[in-house]
Amino acid sequence: MKITAEFFKSLADETRLRLLVLLHEGREYCVCDLVQALGIPQSTLAYLRRHGWLQGRREGLWMHYSLVSGFDSLYRDQLNLVVSRLAGTKICREDRQRLTAWCAENNNAICR
Repeated sequence: MKITAEFFKSLADETRLRLLVLLHEGREYCVCDLVQALGIPQSTLAYLRRHGWLQGRREGLWMHYSLVSGFDSLYRDQLNLVVSRLAGTKICREDRQRLTAWCAENNNAICR
């Protein structure tokens, strides 16, 4: 019961939901991409990682994040439902556009 409560609690933040929508496509992003494109603190990423949503991979000084792929079916189904409801919202479409533009402009960034 406690794990399920923590699961839903971790979804109770707009910024975390926006990040999960972006990462749901399965791509890995450098912390600098997500922080700069969305204007979020790194602590948001750390929170999601601590609560089992994200996996991190260090490459030199940079941390790269992606969504954990091996979710329990209950959590995977809930995440799919949340993403399907939010992905088309104005703010999530704008997030995607900003992230895509940021990555295109910074393709040769030091973290790549």
